[in-house]
Amino acid sequence: MPVGILGGLRRGSANPPYDYDNNKVFEEDRAMRESMEFDVVIVGAGPAGLSAACRLMQLAAEQERALEVCVVEKGSEVGAHILSGAVIEPRALDELFPDWKERGAPLNTPVSEDRLYLLKSAGQAIRLPDPLVPKTLHNQGNYVASLGNLVRWLGEQAEQLGVQIFPGFAAAEVLYREDGSVKGVATGDMGVAADGSRKDSFEPGIELHAKYTLFAEGCRGHLGQQLRRRFELERNADPQHYGLGIKELWDIDSARHQPGLVIHGSGWPLQGDASGGFFLYHAENNQVVVGLIVDLNYVNPWLSPFDEFQRMKHHPVLKHYLEGGKRVSYGARAIAKGGFNALPEMVFPGGLLIGCEAGTLNFAKIKGTHTAMKSGMLAAETVFEALVDGDEGGRALEAFDERFRASWLYEELYRSRNFGPALHRFGALGGGAFNFLEQSLFSGQLPITLRDRDEDHARLRPAADFSSIAYPKPDGLLSFDKLSSVFLSNTNHAENQPCHLVLKDAEVPVASNLPCYAEPAQRYCPAGVYEVSGDEREGWRFQVNAQNCLHCKTCDIKDPAQNIVWTTPEGGGGPNYPNM
Repeated sequence: MPVGILGGLRRGSANPPYDYDNNKVFEEDRAMRESMEFDVVIVGAGPAGLSAACRLMQLAAEQERALEVCVVEKGSEVGAHILSGAVIEPRALDELFPDWKERGAPLNTPVSEDRLYLLKSAGQAIRLPDPLVPKTLHNQGNYVASLGNLVRWLGEQAEQLGVQIFPGFAAAEVLYREDGSVKGVATGDMGVAADGSRKDSFEPGIELHAKYTLFAEGCRGHLGQQLRRRFELERNADPQHYGLGIKELWDIDSARHQPGLVIHGSGWPLQGDASGGFFLYHAENNQVVVGLIVDLNYVNPWLSPFDEFQRMKHHPVLKHYLEGGKRVSYGARAIAKGGFNALPEMVFPGGLLIGCEAGTLNFAKIKGTHTAMKSGMLAAETVFEALVDGDEGGRALEAFDERFRASWLYEELYRSRNFGPALHRFGALGGGAFNFLEQSLFSGQLPITLRDRDEDHARLRPAADFSSIAYPKPDGLLSFDKLSSVFLSNTNHAENQPCHLVLKDAEVPVASNLPCYAEPAQRYCPAGVYEVSGDEREGWRFQVNAQNCLHCKTCDIKDPAQNIVWTTPEGGGGPNYPNM
């Protein structure tokens, strides 16, 4: 029988009740809170949230109206938790700040060349001729950039416009009015010990009240998940689908560096039902970003996305650029790739879901920055109109749907609606051929809509159906271990705080997941958060190393029992990505 289980415990007892949808907190803590009033509160200082904030203040300036807008960000600074490839399409930025070049936006490396490869084996690859590459993967007019740096720049623009930004404060609870509409959010308490007691540094959270609240937490947002359930926002949508993106930043030999070169590919080492794709982008200053996106609908519980990425870098297509270079940063983040078919209803009484919180990434382009920004701008225009009309916290935001349907964002996502389902249904070759025909010859207008209604976690099959995967040991030159990788992410969480990775049932990992799936958490997590130790005779032990958590949300998505709930740790914790 199990020796014990660590981690995932909330305040006060070994197995306390916890209301995941109604944010159970202690009443004495709530009574200690102070409150602040705003016109609009935005949760998350990413591209969607900051674009919404900027657009709101632009509209207020145009109409000479006073407006109080607040952005609350759980990262230690704006951009600290931002992770993306990234090749950025400037379409939304052109609309938000037409003079962005003069303002110094950090888009300095235009795409110079696209290449698309199919990796057949550890040593073989086929480069697809440009005419056979789907239009959505052509990047003329786009830029290789650090999304984190772009977000930092957007934060500067927002503050210059009068937006109040509070980094280091995690929105931990949704607040509701008596009529059920969203009233705002409360930040988490600071200085709470792991056993629930108050440390000397204890500070209660702050309530941020607003006429409207925009949720821009990014993919699989903790509060967004609660809102989806409370208001049944997914009742007309397919299940959301996800990929785990793992990324590294490298300094490479200047002789191998080609500024603006964009390389995409798929195939090896992902095999069988596992799918995804890699990227390698040449940025400025002799740096490249390299990464692998693994679709989280894979079926083999022995698969480790982190280890697949590490061995992928040994393929000659990538090794050619990385060999002799130095890895300088590492990170991982889940992406929402369900696209148009998986979009929830974004509007609810008192607010909206925007950006990757809603799932606006265009997987056909492998891009979500411009779509996230546009969704935030559309939300800002809708909210401002409601405020002008005097609808404070009411239900007039239905106008967003009409505005969304009339936008290029809707058209772009609709045209790509079949891209992901085709790959899942027909595989890389069949799905790729379908997508080439639909995107390049029919511009996404075929009169059919493919569906993908199997949830990612439900696809996992028993470990006994597969042989375990023997991954090669890292060589310390091209491939590395998890702990040295996490070190490069600058991840840090305050010691002695409640574990933010909550187990609904502490017995499930050892009693259920281990015998059936060989407890896949120890492999799907790209940061070594979850470990299983012990043996059959002495018993097995499930360990949660929450201090390693990159906030990627993979555990919340892929756990086959849906037993792990990602909640907000103390504000300011997590990774601190530079130039990512």
